[in-house]
Order: sequence, then C-alpha cells, then structure tokens
Amino acid sequence: MPKEEDKVLVEGTIVEALPGTQFKVRLDNDHEVLAYLSGRMRKYYIRILLGDRVRVEMSPYDLTRGRIVYRQKKGSSQFVGLE
Repeated sequence: MPKEEDKVLVEGTIVEALPGTQFKVRLDNDHEVLAYLSGRMRKYYIRILLGDRVRVEMSPYDLTRGRIVYRQKKGSSQFVGLE
C-alpha cells in the first residue's frame, strides 16, 4: 500500500488544456507531464487556465503523469488549493 510520503511534489506551468479536466504541464526542469485536476479542486470549482502556475503531485513510479493539487494566485507566491 503506497504512503503519502511516496509522492513527489513539483511546480510547473499549464501549457495546454485537454478534455476531461486534464492538462499538459511544463515543469520547472523543462519536462512535460499529463496531469489531471484533483477531486477537491473539482469539488470547489477552482478553475485552471493556460499560463497558471500549479503544484503537481506525482508518483515515483510514473513520472509522466500527475495530479494538480494547488494553483498559485496571480501576482503572488502563495498557492491556492486544498490539501
């Protein structure tokens, strides 16, 4: 059973919006991953747009996919989202 400590948190920028609340995210290390919106962000209608800075949670077993868990506010270094 995986543990919460096994998650890898990285930051990136939304470069493409895909159907089904999936997004292409360019990470700070110039890799692109396919990420989906977390359930709590869907529940509270937190919208994601192109160019938004986000925090992505990834499994160490598949570094090409992830889950968007935070969205950074415009003009601020703080992240908006639910844990």
